Amino acid sequence: MSVKFTVVIQKEENWYVAKCLENNVASQGKTIEESMENLSEAISLYYEDNDIENKFEPVFITTMEVAI
Repeated sequence: MSVKFTVVIQKEENWYVAKCLENNVASQGKTIEESMENLSEAISLYYEDNDIENKFEPVFITTMEVAI
């Protein structure tokens, strides 16, 4: 079974942190590719012990400007 997830990647010092928005699973790596590979493994392990819902609600991502 293959499922698409929404992922946000942020650079934090010397690491890239990848976080899945649907389940809050996160992982990191020295490169974007490594963080994605590590996150893929972490998500697979997460769903070994948790049921996956047949349908995810859509996730909407946008940006906004705030005066500071």
